[in-house]
Amino acid sequence: MEKNGRFFVLNSRDDKDLIEAIGSSVRLSIINLIARETLNINEIAQKLGLPQSTVATNVAVLERAGLIETEVTSAKKGNQKRCRTAFDELLIQVIPEERIPEDSIEVEMPIGLFTNVQVTAPCGLCSPSGIIGYLDVPDSFLHPDRMSAGLLWFGTGFVEYQFPNNSLYSAKDLKVLELSMELSSETPGTNPHWLSDITLWINGIEIGTWTSPGDFGDRRGKFTPEWWKLEGSQYGLLKRWSVTDGGSFVDGVQLSSVTLTDLCLKDHHSIRVRVGVKEDAAHPGGINIFGRGFGNYNQAIVMRLYF
Repeated sequence: MEKNGRFFVLNSRDDKDLIEAIGSSVRLSIINLIARETLNINEIAQKLGLPQSTVATNVAVLERAGLIETEVTSAKKGNQKRCRTAFDELLIQVIPEERIPEDSIEVEMPIGLFTNVQVTAPCGLCSPSGIIGYLDVPDSFLHPDRMSAGLLWFGTGFVEYQFPNNSLYSAKDLKVLELSMELSSETPGTNPHWLSDITLWINGIEIGTWTSPGDFGDRRGKFTPEWWKLEGSQYGLLKRWSVTDGGSFVDGVQLSSVTLTDLCLKDHHSIRVRVGVKEDAAHPGGINIFGRGFGNYNQAIVMRLYF
């Protein structure tokens, strides 16, 4: 799910639980009703001709899914829960099941296996079982246990990874270099509207910048462990960066004119991937990188070479 103001996009592959939340005639009726006005449980029940208990149960489902917002206010007799939609527009984006072509090579890099690092607080790392080193101490990024990290975050700076350059060993021409990783902004607590400009470099060449819409904590990530407090970042958005002969893209949207030729891959035995937030970014809102054991996608940083 991606939020932009009061505009929601549900991904047909990754947001199945949210799509199921609206897959009910009762819940759709509730959404249609409160899209026009803010109502309490009793008012919704009266207008729809349903028992209050039925309305309350279905409102709870929509609230947990983040599709409606509620507010408890004083009433003549105790309190009342007033309900409104959390969006003006709701779109379902149909995503076909991913199939990896035979002419491709994939390498998954653990997020803690960086070879160069320069970060500022707030920062930290944790594995699926606990905190690594000390929070908000950049030197903790040198801790040997970083190899097991499933989540890392920092304010500004970068982490850099060194992938093997498997394109050197293929007889076919490289057509696409793709990187996928789960990312979000980073702020103390969470804030779904906290913008951050996240930049990617490959072999020292700036590929482009994607603006993360926020730091998400409205619900626990699918793979985020129970010990990780809900006040912390829970999940990110899976972003696919690609470099082709026609330019550089994120999720199919062109970021820059940098091409595969510009990367001079034949001159390097490795492919250096740097991701971070510039100090002079328009929105220096930090970064979370989710790996295995955290977030909504049980993967680290994946590089695919398509031939």
